[in-house]
Amino acid sequence: MAGSGWLERARVLGRALRTTPRSAGGLLVVGTPDFEPWHVTAHLDDESRLSGIAELAPTLIRWAPPPGAPAHLSVGLARLEAARRGETLFVVAEDTAPAPLLERVSDARKTGATILALDSDDPELDALAHEALAVPESLSFDAGQHLVSAAAGARGRTARGRDGLRARIARLLDTVAGPTA
Repeated sequence: MAGSGWLERARVLGRALRTTPRSAGGLLVVGTPDFEPWHVTAHLDDESRLSGIAELAPTLIRWAPPPGAPAHLSVGLARLEAARRGETLFVVAEDTAPAPLLERVSDARKTGATILALDSDDPELDALAHEALAVPESLSFDAGQHLVSAAAGARGRTARGRDGLRARIARLLDTVAGPTA
């Protein structure tokens, strides 16, 4: 990843996730009918809590929430359709976004919502987004979500001048793979 520029672009997307919603609950996360981005939503919620940034607390929007689901898992497409200026719609789509999603994203953009996207290089979705990032084939989509959510919680450089995101990624990799000798 070093030298590819991808981590720097992940940092830009993370900063946008951290700064564009203007109120708690204003970060709306949606996927496709076949892919619910609950994993990145959970990580963004953790980052919000750990960093003390209430605006980073996400609202997961689901295509078909089951009856009786807990409140945080029962937000349907009506919330997406109500998106307005000061809110951010984060579209996380491992596959190509279907036309019904693209239409809703376009409508949210027209009402003033900021559109951010994490995808696998979807030109139509990227054209609607204010900021978009394609996860490279050399990286799993799951790992891309982890890196972007970590970037969203990072506030820049540490007191020692070490890059906050790089330090967080190193800790994440140490946790997953174990420290190197």
